[in-house]
Amino acid sequence: MDILEKVDRDGLLFDGGMGSLLIEQGLAGGESPELWNLTHPNRILKIQQAYVGAGADVVTTNTFGASPSKLARMGVTDSMAEINRAGVRLARQAAGEGAYVAADLGALAEMLAPMGTLSESDAQAEFARQAAVLEEAGVDLFIIETIFDLKLATLALQAVQSVSAKPVICSMTFKQTPKGFFTIVGNRPEASMAALVAAGAWAVGANCTLGSDAMVDLAAQIRSGVDAPVIIQPNAGQPENGPDGRLRYPEDEGFFADNIRKMKALGVEIVGGCCGTTPAYIREIKATLAG
Repeated sequence: MDILEKVDRDGLLFDGGMGSLLIEQGLAGGESPELWNLTHPNRILKIQQAYVGAGADVVTTNTFGASPSKLARMGVTDSMAEINRAGVRLARQAAGEGAYVAADLGALAEMLAPMGTLSESDAQAEFARQAAVLEEAGVDLFIIETIFDLKLATLALQAVQSVSAKPVICSMTFKQTPKGFFTIVGNRPEASMAALVAAGAWAVGANCTLGSDAMVDLAAQIRSGVDAPVIIQPNAGQPENGPDGRLRYPEDEGFFADNIRKMKALGVEIVGGCCGTTPAYIREIKATLAG
């Protein structure tokens, strides 16, 4: 079924966290998760297959940090194109005949000037380089996620549009303050989402930073402010240091899935998980929404 028809009819259930699961499998601090597409492909594939087995409609490629500048900052000298192609190949294998593959793009290694050193033209060119490889490798849609600067999100969207006609999701990350929700550079949700829809994003929303409780309130603001599909992918709560020194996420599967149910009741079409979520969370969401 065409993905646009699928969203209109049933909505979409994305997969959940990748980085937090790779850390559990031994990913070291400062090590590129995307390099594992080449060095540990079976581990990436096993995680993605578990998400599909749990009921995910969409497999996200392990390419969030596979832009040229991000890879270089992580000390990766392997080919950017090779890492991205491997990411698509693994996701496609996991998806099989029943799931879609979303090409994942995240923020670049530098912030835009004047807060950083990156020019708008260089940012757009870098996004386009990565997106062109992902498009050529054969994906069903794109997701630009965890972006905290509306200008950067818009540049990324324009870059993808320059190399692909496939649907593009733009998902930003917000903090909750006493005055409401804002990105760290001061972007408000309603204005940001409206601007991205006007720029041609197929779906818009929020992911990461917030747990599912706070995301219910943010989802309501986003849903009421745009006439486009909305995506929400919370963390499993705010990470805490466990007794062994490792991060843990406090929201269990049932609590998380119940908040996803509340978001769906608001009219949110596309849901999933971010940091701290696992295939067990996606399975619980699937069961909760079916019940």
